[in-house]
Amino acid sequence: MTSTGHPRHLLDDLLTHGVRFSIVATLDGVDRAEFALVRDSVEISDSVLSKQVATLETVGYVDVDKGRVGRMPRTWLRLTDTGRAALAQHVAALQAIAGRSRQ
Repeated sequence: MTSTGHPRHLLDDLLTHGVRFSIVATLDGVDRAEFALVRDSVEISDSVLSKQVATLETVGYVDVDKGRVGRMPRTWLRLTDTGRAALAQHVAALQAIAGRSRQ
């Protein structure tokens, strides 16, 4: 955090959206996760997850890998190093903001 500015300036605009933040946070602790697992964990529909993942993929926060398990198509999601760094900075900014309010 900078000593000259409010930590809110370090918040990531993409991650201030609750669903996108939840997706990235879900992916943070794993190597990769199946689409359906993330959908169920975040409690959203397929279409909402698809739209938000497309946004996160466009900025390089999430990688999408499509494949098959037997005959069934599967989609896996993975948080990139860029996404992991963005999440860490965003969480640090939130913690700094919360810490300021306690002073």
